[in-house]
Amino acid sequence: MTPQTKAQTAFNQSAKYQIGQVVRHRSYSFRGIIFDVDPKFNGTEEWLQSIPENIRPKRNQPFYHLLAATEQTKESYIAYVSEQNLVRDDSGKPVNHPAATQLFPQQRDGVYVFGKEHFH
Repeated sequence: MTPQTKAQTAFNQSAKYQIGQVVRHRSYSFRGIIFDVDPKFNGTEEWLQSIPENIRPKRNQPFYHLLAATEQTKESYIAYVSEQNLVRDDSGKPVNHPAATQLFPQQRDGVYVFGKEHFH
């Protein structure tokens, strides 16, 4: 096994969620489709410090990039959320984000699947 393969295997075993999976925020009313994962915090210090200390996520955990949408207002945006603040969403409802069908043209077993044009 190559070093890169070992690193990727270790990361895959440590990340709880996968690309294309639908999740919801543990405390706030939004859901999203994971489109990228950072093995640990990769945002700005300013962003992290803007979160109140009593709810600030730990840095050394996976952070997920989501195509997110709120349930009530149907607002859509990109969210960056720590693993500790996500839970799996098994509702089967689609995520109402305008980029969802462009990035993930298919679904299989409740998981959104990247289009072939997004593979390198």
